[in-house]
Amino acid sequence: MRPFPLRVFGTALVFMSAMGLTLSVAWPALAQETAAPATDAPAADVEASDVEASDDEATDDEAARFAAFTKAMTNVKLVGRFTIAGDDDKDPIRDEYTISSVVKVGEADLWIVSARIRYGSVDLTVPVPVEVKWAGKTPVITLDSVTIPGLGTFSSRVVIDGPLYAGTWQHDAVGGHMFGKIVPVEAPEKVPATKSGEGK
Repeated sequence: MRPFPLRVFGTALVFMSAMGLTLSVAWPALAQETAAPATDAPAADVEASDVEASDDEATDDEAARFAAFTKAMTNVKLVGRFTIAGDDDKDPIRDEYTISSVVKVGEADLWIVSARIRYGSVDLTVPVPVEVKWAGKTPVITLDSVTIPGLGTFSSRVVIDGPLYAGTWQHDAVGGHMFGKIVPVEAPEKVPATKSGEGK
């Protein structure tokens, strides 16, 4: 079975997160303390200012990451190879996907990846909801048991590292590894819209 192209995306990240890229910055909750003397009030004010400044920096960093991910995953092709678990005696199989855009949705980790699917008689664009998590500063596009009617259930964890990608994929009972490079599409491709029942 040829793995379905959209295994790439989840929180993505598709793709990933493809692949959302939301950077979840968890700030430690301030422990309640015994009421301090009045003379300690100025120090408390300074601490509050420091926390506020840190929050602003985190928001700016998050926005920069979102912008960079959006730019990196717009009108690109993921060109590489994949393996099928259990077929260890076979060489990796060439694979290619076209990603037209990624769009952040809401406040959580959700992104929508518009990916072109071309295999057999199928040629269409499918919007795929994915999550994009972070390993430090590196996005990991995550697709977690997403069912696409007529095509199956897909999962993936794909790391986007500059111009390279690598990860794992699962299409129903079949899975394996995937890896390759990310290259720009010279000109945006005109892609047919999704049609119900197409490709069956």
